[in-house]
Amino acid sequence: MEETEISVIDAALARLEAAVNRIDAVVQHRLETAAEPDDRDAELALMDEDRARLAAALDAASARLAEVTATTGQVGHRLDRAIETVQDVLGRR
Repeated sequence: MEETEISVIDAALARLEAAVNRIDAVVQHRLETAAEPDDRDAELALMDEDRARLAAALDAASARLAEVTATTGQVGHRLDRAIETVQDVLGRR
């Protein structure tokens, strides 16, 4: 064999090895990606649990806000009546 033929064969073998390495990397990536749906499913389940927990907390906070608003309104009404009573008493003197 001539030196040119050897270098052509060496170049072809190098390209073949590079192609095999790329195929190996793609297969490895696909195997890793195939394992990820379980991780994604678990992550989605956790996100759903968090969403449900946050929704319940928001509902509880909204209910508490409604209670506080109602109480504030009642206190305001009582204060208005008390102020009117004090003004009436002071006005009669």
